[in-house]
Amino acid sequence: MEANGRRTQRVTIRDVAQDAGVSVAAVSKVLRDAYGVSEALRGKVRASMARLGYRPLAAARGMRGQTYTLGITLSDIRNPFFADIMTGINAALERTQYQPLLGINQGSKAIEGDLIESMLDRQMDGLILIAPHIPVDALAALARRIPIVAIGHHQPEATAFDTVNNDDELGARLVVQHLADGGYRTIGMFSLALDRGSPETAVTWKREQGYRAAMEGLGLGRYASVTRAALTLREIQTAARHLLQGPDRPEALFCWTDFVALEVISVAIGLGLTVPGDLAVVGYDNTMFCEMAQNDMTSVDQSGETLGLQCARLLIERIRGRAEAQHLLIQPRVVARASSRRR
Repeated sequence: MEANGRRTQRVTIRDVAQDAGVSVAAVSKVLRDAYGVSEALRGKVRASMARLGYRPLAAARGMRGQTYTLGITLSDIRNPFFADIMTGINAALERTQYQPLLGINQGSKAIEGDLIESMLDRQMDGLILIAPHIPVDALAALARRIPIVAIGHHQPEATAFDTVNNDDELGARLVVQHLADGGYRTIGMFSLALDRGSPETAVTWKREQGYRAAMEGLGLGRYASVTRAALTLREIQTAARHLLQGPDRPEALFCWTDFVALEVISVAIGLGLTVPGDLAVVGYDNTMFCEMAQNDMTSVDQSGETLGLQCARLLIERIRGRAEAQHLLIQPRVVARASSRRR
């Protein structure tokens, strides 16, 4: 805006071309990240863009084929593991023209659907769906409209979209083995309340499978017990109190995510229990809060940054034309800390 309040004329692609001393076609190639553009030309054009304050119109770019925006949906911004994933996505996009735009679905299929439709309306070039709630057939249909990569969705046979996952079944097995090696026998699991969707694709389902298989394999099947709660503080706290005050309180508890595990520790301490003296606790994600002295919590490291980086890389490949599906599986490891150590 000028000092008198009138709107200044928008800088155009022709202005950039004139300032850089190149053709309009050359500027267009730089904007499209076209093949064969030299680094010298790219640097000259981008310097002019910065000097003039040029910003390409997203709508105009969409009409030319790309908007260089990627839609990302996740359920809860408070979960620190999602921050790790976003760090990886941002690292992968750092040297590209793509910008991530985030939508929070609050664990609701309806909200997730509305967000996805809004992203389609805005002509985003591709979607990263973190733990999607939409059914398998709907996800495949969506992938025929726009390039998609899903995290936290186990469907290695899918051909229309890519997936990037932690080996959740193995991660759960490693937790049970870790606790059993520490002398624990009554090892329970705190999982997520599942809906009627497609639980066989969900990370919680895979972790439950790994947990039960490991308990059976170690001869501890009779002690296997799964407590479930929705991913809200009230539901988690209520279920944790009921379990920890009940007659069948386990010696150790494997929680499907750090977000839940940290709340379980809080409830246990509030009830006068000690961790790990009265209750050993293991989480999943190895978020930064695990290392804090007051938590010192054992957790499964599934490398959220790696998951985010890989899914962004695969999505850009999809956008650029790759049609063959890829399904990556990241190997987990248990990071042992005081919360599961016998005293």
